[in-house]
Amino acid sequence: MMSELIIESQSLHRSFGSTAVLKGIDLSIQRGMVVGLLGVNGSGKSTLIKCLLGLLRVSAGQARVFGEDPWVLSGAAKARLGYVPQDVKLYPWMTVTQVIGYTAAFYPKWDFALSEKLIRRWDLDRDRRVGPLSPGQLQKLGLILALGHRPDLLILDEPVAALDPVARREFLKSLLEVTQDEQHTVLFSTHITSDLERVASHVALLKEGRLALFEDLDTIKDRVKRLRISTSGPLPHSFSVTGALRTEVTGQTALVAATNVSDRMVSDLRSQWDAEVDVEDLNLEEIFLELHQEPDRRPGL
Repeated sequence: MMSELIIESQSLHRSFGSTAVLKGIDLSIQRGMVVGLLGVNGSGKSTLIKCLLGLLRVSAGQARVFGEDPWVLSGAAKARLGYVPQDVKLYPWMTVTQVIGYTAAFYPKWDFALSEKLIRRWDLDRDRRVGPLSPGQLQKLGLILALGHRPDLLILDEPVAALDPVARREFLKSLLEVTQDEQHTVLFSTHITSDLERVASHVALLKEGRLALFEDLDTIKDRVKRLRISTSGPLPHSFSVTGALRTEVTGQTALVAATNVSDRMVSDLRSQWDAEVDVEDLNLEEIFLELHQEPDRRPGL
């Protein structure tokens, strides 16, 4: 039985005037995936999210959410969706309780027990007006509004940007609770790779408007390694390794970040160069930085 596709895009383009921001995104997210969306500022993360939500119309190609065009998403589909933008905007004259009650009225299956638990967990004052809330408190409230109806799809754009470390941990705990049944799907962008490593099943990397990588997290960490190579004689500046993302050669040593590192590759390097080769695992932040280096950049070339 095939898994249900929750999000799908095919050759999705989005331009603003003559500036192309998204340049042909092909993405398929199945039910139960928790996908972390990574990319430097200006890579197109927020634009992609807004296209998938129907807040922006695609310039070319297509997007589907629950099998529907996001630009004309049905009421039934919207009821299955939760969204937290980077900048949460709410009615400033309402209290926290009133905003939650107002939002809950749109959702017949609103989980008041969950929203109450999150209010206590995140230490929000029910009687305080929204206007004076700090950015962090606003973001907490936005998360409650997005989670309260237990959406099938949760889309988050930098959801922890304004949260302190304690609040971030509580948010991630709540996210893990929501997704533990593997029936809920999450797409969230963030710059905090350590958070992704705690909760994401998959990582999508946007680079200059294109999808440079989309794989499950464990596969990415298995594929990308750092090699420390030491030889008895000097290495040529032309020294190269198959799949190298970055190569630094200094005399008798080389530091190489590479994809698809295998035991066979390491054995061949040892034999060919009479070298000692150490293989180092990388965390997601290190992998992200390596993938954004210029390909195979070496001093002196």
